[in-house]
Amino acid sequence: MITVMPSAIEANALKRTFGTNDAVAGIDLDVQYGEIYGFLGPNGAGKSTTVKMLCTLLGITAGRASVAGFDVATQPGDIRLRIGVALQDYSIDGKQTGREMLHLQGRLYGLSKADIVTRMDDVIGLVDIGTAIDDRVDSYSGGMKRRLDLAMSLIHRPQILFLDEPTTGLDPASRSAVWAEVRRLNDDYGTTIFLTTQYLEEADELADRVGIISDGLIKAEGTPSDLKRSIGTDLIVAEVDGDTATAAEALRAIDGIDEVQIHNNELALATPNGAGLIAQVAVALNGCGVPVRSLTLRTPTLDDVFLQVTGTHLAGDGPKDATTTESEPEQEVAS
Repeated sequence: MITVMPSAIEANALKRTFGTNDAVAGIDLDVQYGEIYGFLGPNGAGKSTTVKMLCTLLGITAGRASVAGFDVATQPGDIRLRIGVALQDYSIDGKQTGREMLHLQGRLYGLSKADIVTRMDDVIGLVDIGTAIDDRVDSYSGGMKRRLDLAMSLIHRPQILFLDEPTTGLDPASRSAVWAEVRRLNDDYGTTIFLTTQYLEEADELADRVGIISDGLIKAEGTPSDLKRSIGTDLIVAEVDGDTATAAEALRAIDGIDEVQIHNNELALATPNGAGLIAQVAVALNGCGVPVRSLTLRTPTLDDVFLQVTGTHLAGDGPKDATTTESEPEQEVAS
């Protein structure tokens, strides 16, 4: 008999409401073991609320979910033993050393002293803390605190790791270091990783599959390559002054243009042959009397996918201030 392995993370019509606000409005998820799943969306989209429900830190309003084969609502203790969680807010005490924090985390998971020592050596090397592990956490930089928080989430060797915007507020070098650690965890240990992010580059770089969430709903899902390919091989973007509807009508008449989308004063044209058509696009815009600010040819990005499925750009794809967090309603912790 063939045994079918359950998914690492499953959700069906998962919903969380705060008053009249649907922070998560009914989403479906199916994340396989060994996968890096990128959950991409802006602040307030519902990313952190989803993670907190899956980690059993927040109750479910409707729907169901399971993690590591256990029901989120009825088997939270079984889930907590099998997952690691690094949320946006550091769960660390600045008055203790990094080693003391790791030791405490191991004790909380019921590890023996011998296991704690062995696993501590593993995670210290994995996240590249070095000799700073014996310094007080108050002396750590933001990047060091992120890495210590990651190490704490790994001390018990979780099957599934939840990372909620792990690089928010970090400088580019620290972001790259965290990315390398995430890849190593997945490559060397087969750790399943559920990664929320508001950085397009991060999702593109790390994720096997990406779910784009906006207004509490998953608007699109697939591999980064497939999502970008769904728009077209090439993208011609025209920024214009004047009547965009008139310009779009003229552009749709060009043979080889698959789709024309209007976003404010910007026209996005999907085509398999951008280099061969960009001159015709310029002529068509000139012929309909619409002034052109800029005309560019490029391959699609995840931001183009986000723009297509949500109608807006995912603003601010870059390092944020360390105090930036997802703006969502106050949340209670599930028992």
